[in-house]
Amino acid sequence: MDLIDTHCHLTFEPLAEDVPGVLERSRQAGVTAWITVGTSLADSRKAVELAGRHENLYASVGIHPHDAKDADAAALGELKTLARSEKVVAIGETGLDFHYNFSKQPDQKRAFADHLNIAKELDLPVIIHSRNAFAETLEILDRCGDGLKGVVFHCFSGSADQARQLLDSGYYVSFTGVVTFKNAQTAREAAQAVPVDRLMIETDCPYMSPEPVRSQKPNEPALMLHTARFLAELRGLSVDQLARQSTQAAVRFFGLPPACGV
Repeated sequence: MDLIDTHCHLTFEPLAEDVPGVLERSRQAGVTAWITVGTSLADSRKAVELAGRHENLYASVGIHPHDAKDADAAALGELKTLARSEKVVAIGETGLDFHYNFSKQPDQKRAFADHLNIAKELDLPVIIHSRNAFAETLEILDRCGDGLKGVVFHCFSGSADQARQLLDSGYYVSFTGVVTFKNAQTAREAAQAVPVDRLMIETDCPYMSPEPVRSQKPNEPALMLHTARFLAELRGLSVDQLARQSTQAAVRFFGLPPACGV
């Protein structure tokens, strides 16, 4: 079994203190490829550098909506340069977060549209963060997303109906350990609505360890096996079947080498 953690933050503490150990524990658990996702210009630089040092580790570069106020022309220009690096496979995470509003909503919308334009120019897929802004996120994608190589909504916790809307638009949907939480019935219904060939699995580590290890901190890629087992049982599949199909979806979406999906 070979799973891909399609969204982790290996540049974040405390994981960054022992990346080789994190990756080795991950391999032993059957998670053998990773995408470490940038959330700021500085973090994206670290992600690219880290990916360059480890086999089967790839990077995505972006400025999180929390920091959209910092996404000026100079920052976006450097982001575009970083995105041309050999092991960068996506733009993001980008999108809208109207729960915290750490950046003003107009700044978030502008930065989001700018990220989409970079993704189109470089023919890269986009990793979307959307919180309390589902309709607004779709409006910007409808307006600015024509020609995108691919779109995935990460850490999805919306409804089954919302998941179907994303599927109708050709998008992918990714689930974290949140789907294992006892109070996450809405997310479970959404996970059942997504075909396995459009479903991805992620940790979003170091956050949100899955049940039955929810108290373990930090979360790390090795723990994704618990989420995969839960999703497999939810879908009436063996964990090997779920791993194979979701991994093939990730390889296809991100343009990863076929060996990542063995």
